[in-house]
Amino acid sequence: MLCMNLILQVSVVPYKAVTTIISRAEPAQMDMEESWGRWKFGILGAIILRINHVAEFFLKTIILKDVPDAGRIHFVCNSWVYPDRQYKQPRVFFPNKTYLPHEMPAALRKYREKELKALRGDGTGELKLGDRVYDYALYNDLGDPDKGAELARPVLGGSMQYPYPRRGRTSRPPSRSDPNTESRLFLPDVLNIYVPRDEQFGHLKLSDFIVYNLKGLVNKIIPLLEAFVNYTPNEFDSFKDVDNLYFNGIPLPTDLINQLANRNNPIAWRTDEEYGREMIAGLNPLLIRLLTEFPPASKLDPEVYVHQNSSITKEHIEYNLDGLTVEEALSSKRLFILDHHDTLAKAFVTVNDSGHHQLVSHWLNTHAVLELFVIATNRQLSVVHPIYKLLHPHFRDTMTINALARELLVNADGIIEKTFCPGKYSLEMSSVIYKSWNFLDQALPNDLKKRGIADGDINSLGGLDRLLIKDYPYAVDGLKIWFAIENWVRDYCSFYYKTDEMVKEDPELQAWWTELREVGHGDNKHELWWPKMQNRQELIQSCTIIIWIASALHAAVNYGQYAYGGYFPNRPMLRRRFMPEKDTLEYDELENNPEKVFFRTMSSQLQSLTVITVVETLSNHAPDEMYLGQRFPKWTTDAIPLAASEAFNNRLAEIEGEILKMNLDKRLKNRIGPVNVPYNLLHPTGEPGISNKGIPNSISI
Repeated sequence: MLCMNLILQVSVVPYKAVTTIISRAEPAQMDMEESWGRWKFGILGAIILRINHVAEFFLKTIILKDVPDAGRIHFVCNSWVYPDRQYKQPRVFFPNKTYLPHEMPAALRKYREKELKALRGDGTGELKLGDRVYDYALYNDLGDPDKGAELARPVLGGSMQYPYPRRGRTSRPPSRSDPNTESRLFLPDVLNIYVPRDEQFGHLKLSDFIVYNLKGLVNKIIPLLEAFVNYTPNEFDSFKDVDNLYFNGIPLPTDLINQLANRNNPIAWRTDEEYGREMIAGLNPLLIRLLTEFPPASKLDPEVYVHQNSSITKEHIEYNLDGLTVEEALSSKRLFILDHHDTLAKAFVTVNDSGHHQLVSHWLNTHAVLELFVIATNRQLSVVHPIYKLLHPHFRDTMTINALARELLVNADGIIEKTFCPGKYSLEMSSVIYKSWNFLDQALPNDLKKRGIADGDINSLGGLDRLLIKDYPYAVDGLKIWFAIENWVRDYCSFYYKTDEMVKEDPELQAWWTELREVGHGDNKHELWWPKMQNRQELIQSCTIIIWIASALHAAVNYGQYAYGGYFPNRPMLRRRFMPEKDTLEYDELENNPEKVFFRTMSSQLQSLTVITVVETLSNHAPDEMYLGQRFPKWTTDAIPLAASEAFNNRLAEIEGEILKMNLDKRLKNRIGPVNVPYNLLHPTGEPGISNKGIPNSISI
């Protein structure tokens, strides 16, 4: 009788060929060409790999050729492998078949369970470079109290005062000054911060990050400061100074600078038309909402805040309502408001929008909320589980970029605190906003309905007709992408889960969903804000939201940062002074020399140049980027999911053509606008570098 559950044990020893592969740290492909005619045990179900070499190497695939009754068997590994002595149990790799837990051959189940147990760890001990443990921690690694009380920051997460998503555990010891705060690393050790080995950047991606970020701070900003600091230290005096910086100073992409500064209309970015357009076709198109009462009423606590209602009158706006009265415009749903969260200051709208964009729309709503999905998926779903295979491409590099952000960008006295309006309260502010974060509202149709942008049913592609703002590029393109993702997820999940009962009875799936809510988002587990994961529709909805956040939502709020914010007067991140009041010397100066007052008010030269470097880094696509729909070859053997994947990519290609066509339609004024920057942020494919387009599979920068 043939045994269908054969386990092959392989030892890799340091003979010459393998040594060459390892020393060059290149992906290894083990091509085993044994004479399978002598094997009489059945189809191979797993490989136990023991490494006796002294160094790590990246194992890409193992291919078994000419296997009786099977032909080729592919083991898609894509994993860093270390010497056997570093593991408590040897590495196990499964072929690229997909199994729900109850479908796994009995002899293989214990290996599936042991592998998941190894990835969870035991919650103790120091985690080192080669470890593969996925575990949770609070955001207690932002402050640096050992350097002084002014660098202390509250622990985010684990309390009602400061709720927050969990992050990956690094196991660093506590600081000397505060046992509740994790100690910090310093350059160049910051590049060695612990994340599970397979989550770390590849060599190509890591070198790009170092070049564009760390070297850029030294090689660009300091020389530019020396060249441009003049008789007014730390200030720009005029827009001419700024234009000289771009056209005669910074060696940045010429085509984008021409768009930003637009030689034919150099003040286009200052127009009301462009300002309004960028609220629905710029970096932060997520705040505009339907106005339902006039004048707009504040939701602030009247016991604390004095001024409650807007001072805008009908006379201020009726001249611009195409002959409608305010009441008529309200009843016909024609009035919209840019609604910033009440924890925010309201002095300068653009600065507020920049802060909200970077700290909430970008960091909190994509990076922070998604990291724990990476952790829970690796802890609870086997690599052969269909939902693991569906979601895994959307987690690439996320844990590493988040860990680096906590060390360089969002930490105490980091770049965000130095260059954005909320300063030392930046992450604390995002914690307050997280209190109202709702997983179900992250679905684009739900978000648009909640903001009053969509009227009625929008749960199909035909729902585009329900948009109250027809020329809203983020919503129009986003809905096309959303429904393409949803259709792909529906076809995929329906193949593996034939009934609702299969969803409820999948122990790995239920453990995954419970851990996501109870642990990863443990501070935000309101029952009405999460699907219960009791049927196929809830599974499809949840996976669609996860993929949307990781891919299209992040692309929409990230990759246009240089196009819109690289010319920093267009999106200043910081204001250093209050606006002058009438009958003061400062107000007289504003009337006589508005440019000088503008630049004294906005961020300094150092702050502005720092922001340029950061947004240039964040807007880059890596040369090895994987875009939405792209997957590694041989990721599954199942024909129907493969066909559904191909259909998904075909639909994305159609959407690309539709976007390009809409960008040429002169009736759609918001798609390009006065500054001539076309809205391509949801164009599915992109190009290496700063292309202002492309939706990567994952939050990879």
